[in-house]
Amino acid sequence: MSRTTSLRPRTVVLGLLALVLVMLLSVLVGASDLGWQRVLAEIGAQLTGGTSPLSEREAAIVWQLRVPRVLLAGLVGAALASSGAAFQGVFRNPLADPYLLGAAAGAGMAATMVVVLAPATTGWVVGPLPIAAFAGALLGVGLSWLLGRSSGGTGTATLLLAGVAVAAFLTAVQTFVQQLNTETIRQVYTWMLGGLNISGWREVLLALPYVAIAAVVLCLCARLLDVLTLGDAEAASLGVRPSRVRLLLLAAASLATAAAVAVSGLIGFVGIVVPHLVRLLAGASYRVIVPLSLIGGAVFLIVADHIASTVLPGELPLGVVTAFAGAPFFLLILRTTRTRLP
Repeated sequence: MSRTTSLRPRTVVLGLLALVLVMLLSVLVGASDLGWQRVLAEIGAQLTGGTSPLSEREAAIVWQLRVPRVLLAGLVGAALASSGAAFQGVFRNPLADPYLLGAAAGAGMAATMVVVLAPATTGWVVGPLPIAAFAGALLGVGLSWLLGRSSGGTGTATLLLAGVAVAAFLTAVQTFVQQLNTETIRQVYTWMLGGLNISGWREVLLALPYVAIAAVVLCLCARLLDVLTLGDAEAASLGVRPSRVRLLLLAAASLATAAAVAVSGLIGFVGIVVPHLVRLLAGASYRVIVPLSLIGGAVFLIVADHIASTVLPGELPLGVVTAFAGAPFFLLILRTTRTRLP
């Protein structure tokens, strides 16, 4: 493994070039056969004021469906991957993911409540389901934090156990509500499998500010994550307050996770696969892992979403595609780290 501790400009440039390339390819080629040359000409016409070869309907497919979907996939992937990197650093556990502290359980419970209690949402400016999922994810993390604090512990182990307890409780509530309303099970599970098939500019604007704020905080605190890996006593001797740094990092990572869950449902493995790939390819320092996970997560999920929407005539749930890629990688990580796990 590389011992690189600083982010090389060349690596960032290559990552951004890869991101631009997959974004362009995903816009040019989609489920509707518009012809990539014609779509490319449409983009050129919009940039230069020329004449577009696409009809009004075809242009709407490009600008109202494909472009926001690609942007949203990038935002969600960046949010989940950078959050996963932060969780792994805070808990010093390579198997930690963004849903560790009850975000997924809280979002799932809240989404189920909305599906059961407010099934007709056509009159809403912003759908209640993403808002509820966002609030539910933050509720799950908040309850985990409060439970950990109330038990008298401030360490990561106490917080981790609190997250397990909260997630189990919220999942039980969700299951109970589902059993009372079995006709909604299919709709709930469709959301839980994740997807961007109904995404648009509204969802992009909904997630963008939260993901941007969290990304800035995580990148600025990446050096502190490196310090935390030395242990609390060593970090304190260097003038770092471990508990405050953990709180700030977990708040930022949870905010990004909640924003991602709100607009895409539950998409697994992004927060595990991408940070570990970055760690293997570019270095073990979080000053490298966090910013490159932002780029790598966006690339990963754009590619996965493109596969989900184009491989079969009917669209695959995005969470299924990421699971196909992530599950074998997760097992590989589990095998390589088993000697360090308790």
